Amino acid sequence: MQSSIKQPFNNAQLELLKVFSHNLQENELMDLKRIIVKFFADKLITIADKKWDEDQLSDADMDALLAQKLRKIHS
Repeated sequence: MQSSIKQPFNNAQLELLKVFSHNLQENELMDLKRIIVKFFADKLITIADKKWDEDQLSDADMDALLAQKLRKIHS
C-alpha cells in the first residue's frame, strides 16, 4: 500500500522556485509583485464581469450591494 506524502509547495510555487533560484534586486522584486497582483486582479475582474452579465445586474444592484454591511464583529 502506497502512502501519499503531501508536498509543502503547489505546482505554481515549485515553478517559481525554479525560475527565481537567484536573488532579485529590490526593484525587480517589486516588478514581480506587481505582475502577480495584476494576474490575480485580472482573473477576479473576469469572474466578476461574468457574474454581472449572467445575473444581469444593474448599477442600482451594485449600489444596494455596496450599502450592505456584510462583516460581523465578533466579541
